Formats: sequence, C-alpha cells, structure tokens
Amino acid sequence: MTDSTRARSSLNGTGYWSPGTHILWRYRENAGPDFHICRPVTVVKDSEDLLAVWMAPGTECVKPLLADGTPVHQEPLATRYTKPRTTQRDRWFGTGVLKLARPDEPWSVWLFWEPGWRFKNWYVNLEEPRARWAGGVDSEDHFLDISVHPDRSWHWRDEDEFAQAQRAGLMSPDKARAVRNAGRAAVEVIKAWGSPFADGWAHWRPDPAWKVPALPADWDRTPAHVSP
Repeated sequence: MTDSTRARSSLNGTGYWSPGTHILWRYRENAGPDFHICRPVTVVKDSEDLLAVWMAPGTECVKPLLADGTPVHQEPLATRYTKPRTTQRDRWFGTGVLKLARPDEPWSVWLFWEPGWRFKNWYVNLEEPRARWAGGVDSEDHFLDISVHPDRSWHWRDEDEFAQAQRAGLMSPDKARAVRNAGRAAVEVIKAWGSPFADGWAHWRPDPAWKVPALPADWDRTPAHVSP
C-alpha cells in the first residue's frame, strides 16, 4: 500500500483525515508548477475548522538546492532567486514542528520547542491557502513571515527576501500588496490573541506510538485535487 493509498484509506466518513494518518505537506516553486519542498507529516487533527500536523524530528524531507550544490541560504540575496535550482533529500534535525492551518487562510502557524519541550515560539508562514488532495496539501510560500514569542510580542521576518523576490520578478506588485495585507490581518489576530495562539497548542505533545512518516519515491507526483 502506497502512502497516498494510506492517506485515502484514512479519510473518515466526513472526508477528513483521521489522527495518525501520514500525509505530505508540499510547496511549489514560486512562478512555477514544480514542487521544491516536501515534508511528510502526521495528522493531529483534521476538521472543517483546522488541519493540524506534526513533523517529527528526523523526518526525511525534500528541500531546494542551487544547481551548483550551494545551499540556498548561503547564496547572496542578490542572486538567490535567479540561479538555477534543484532539490535534495535531507533530514529534519532538531525538535519537531507542529503546523496549524485553517481553510482558505493565507498563512499557517508553526510551533517550535527547545529540547526538553520548552516552548520557543510561534511562526506565521504567509502562503497560498492550501489545496487538498488525497495524499496531502499543497501551497506556495510567500517569503514574508512573522515570529510570535511567548510574551505575545511579534516581529516581521524575512522582509529582505520578500523585497528581493519582488525585484527578481517572482511576485507582482499586486501580489506583494496582497501578501502584506495578509500579514497585517495575521498581526491583528496576534494582537487580539485569537486562534490558534490562545488554544493551548504549546502544551500539546505527540503520541509516542507514532512512527516517523517515510518520504515516498513519487513525492513530486501531480495529483487531482479533492475536497474538502
């Protein structure tokens, strides 16, 4: 049985994934049809209001890499988005990540912990609302992000990358305005301490019986999207 078959078979009677199901959380390259990030995750909760997934330490993932072998973050910003790219398989080291996403919302909220489960911070990843398919969810990253700390303070992140993406033609002025407005909407949620920040997820822990999901060979397949 393939991973996508497992995901389909784990859809409950309402069409949502059951807790413990393994799915893929993927991102397409900006201005392109190909996937350059893929992370196998375990479903924590899936409902009409929220998809919550856990990316365990040691998970084998796919991440972008420059064609000459240079890690993306080591390339100077001026050429980071113009040089040819490829992908590579790698492991997610360090502590795991809990990802929370509400339908049609142009961001997801990630939770990070220090070793020993000391809560570190929330991370608001601005992105396309996720498209669901039988084996997971697909999105496109929008470069701009927000860090939220346990004391409820916050700050913008990666504004330099957001600006460079616009200079490189990966984001139109209209799209950039829409992304910034989405970020401002997220900030309003943070200031009001709405969901998911007020929902106690910082105290959540994964089921110790869960196995680390495998990265399938056909992780970049193009599926037919399904609802919900």
